[in-house]
Amino acid sequence: MSARMSRRSRLRQLAGRALLGLSACVLGHAAVAQSFPVKPVRIIVAFPAGGGTDIVARVLAQKLTEFWGQQVLVENRAGASGTIGTELAARAIADGHTMFMGTMGNLTVNKHLFPKMAADPMKDFAPLSQVVAVHFVMVAHPSVPAKNAKDVILLAKGRPGQLTYGSSGAGGAPHLAGELLNKMAAVDIAHIPYKGSAIVMQDMLGGQIMFSFDSLLQYLPQIKTGKVKAIGMLGRARSPTLPDVPTLDESGVPGYDLTNWFGLVLPAGASSELIRRLHADVQKALAVPEVRDKLTAMGSTVVGSSPEQFGTYMRTESDKWAKLIAEAKIQAQ
Repeated sequence: MSARMSRRSRLRQLAGRALLGLSACVLGHAAVAQSFPVKPVRIIVAFPAGGGTDIVARVLAQKLTEFWGQQVLVENRAGASGTIGTELAARAIADGHTMFMGTMGNLTVNKHLFPKMAADPMKDFAPLSQVVAVHFVMVAHPSVPAKNAKDVILLAKGRPGQLTYGSSGAGGAPHLAGELLNKMAAVDIAHIPYKGSAIVMQDMLGGQIMFSFDSLLQYLPQIKTGKVKAIGMLGRARSPTLPDVPTLDESGVPGYDLTNWFGLVLPAGASSELIRRLHADVQKALAVPEVRDKLTAMGSTVVGSSPEQFGTYMRTESDKWAKLIAEAKIQAQ
């Protein structure tokens, strides 16, 4: 056999081995996806038990436990505005047995508030699906002479810096909601930060602050009893729960849109086969009427987007809040 033929033979052998290796790798990933889960699964939540994110995670975990025949546990790792749980989830093995129920804050806001944050959500997670969109509402104390966003803007322009709104803390969604209104309507409503939504509501009911922005679930009982007035929904669509309450977008602030949301991500490195398998099961769970009813009762809308759609949405949200945080000079406390 000539030297040329010998080299050709060796090249064919090497190519064959490489092809076999690639095939084994692909089949291995597929086998992992098909056999999943092989042990209990955890959904990390970066907030205490009992909050909105925790409730959504537990509703989903219960249904996935039924589907998989393996226990799906919610693990609460609260602290540092959600960064502790986020960083823990980012360091997990990317085999699907650890998922992270992230929020608008966890996945698109905190990286711009905490420059030294160890995890970069855009790089360290693989998007799985946006689970729900959470309806936010702007409310006012009954003594405020305003019924809608146009009234608020006229009032604010006549009394710059004198109107007040409370939030659960600097950099949170309620704070961003107020700053977005200030920016888009060219007004100056003063921000008063509190340590938690419960204290904000207490001062709102007592008339110490004039406005607040928070989830519809938080304020719905007070709206229905007339203890606060619903000024407008913050998302682009009205809420089916309060169909007569307009959005800020349609009642004085064109283009205004703040929708809090919760979504599932996996640690970066998860195979495409595993992502497809888990996404299909999450969609199956979200399609169950019992699950949808529970999530809707929380004042949210079930979304169930694809991994690609969720990834694009995360990037868009990240860019949006980065710009607002920089322009408003918002700093975490």
